[in-house]
Amino acid sequence: MTLAAGECLAITGPSGAGKSLFLRMIADLDPNQGEVFLDGIERRSMPAPAWRSRVVYNAAEPGWWHATIAEHFGGNSLQFARDMAPKLALAPGLLAAPVVQLSTGERQRMALIRTLSLASPVLLLDEPTGALDQESTDRVETLLRDRLAGGTTIVMVTHSDQQAHRLGHRHLVMLPLVRRNGGEAPLMS
Repeated sequence: MTLAAGECLAITGPSGAGKSLFLRMIADLDPNQGEVFLDGIERRSMPAPAWRSRVVYNAAEPGWWHATIAEHFGGNSLQFARDMAPKLALAPGLLAAPVVQLSTGERQRMALIRTLSLASPVLLLDEPTGALDQESTDRVETLLRDRLAGGTTIVMVTHSDQQAHRLGHRHLVMLPLVRRNGGEAPLMS
């Protein structure tokens, strides 16, 4: 499949169908045999950190390895986070807070800000609004539409068919593995 700049592919399907694994394989985080290109450059032709800085994976359950939120932002990205926080209904003061004091939804939005601060041309978003209420979801979707309008390509996993239709230019449904000729293969439609 080919995705253009500013295009969103929404992926839905039941839990366990391999949606997150698919994103992780594109990001070169899990073993795989496929070929992935960005602007004509094959993924395996560049070092993994260089690829992952251009094709950024945002996990459904993002990792936090420092005590405070701010410690996860370096250089200009901290100012970016301060500017973006109100757009996602987050108080900029939360950046100084310990990670453990933020709610799941607050951490999820802060992780999205962390991902967006990298200004990569491709975003792989795994359930970016899974833990959010409708108002916060609307804010995230507005922000993602702005990114799409600016030319960012998004591949997004969601369990919401409505969200897939609101954001996705194309919609892929991934079904659980089935046996074929002694092997397993995901079904996609």
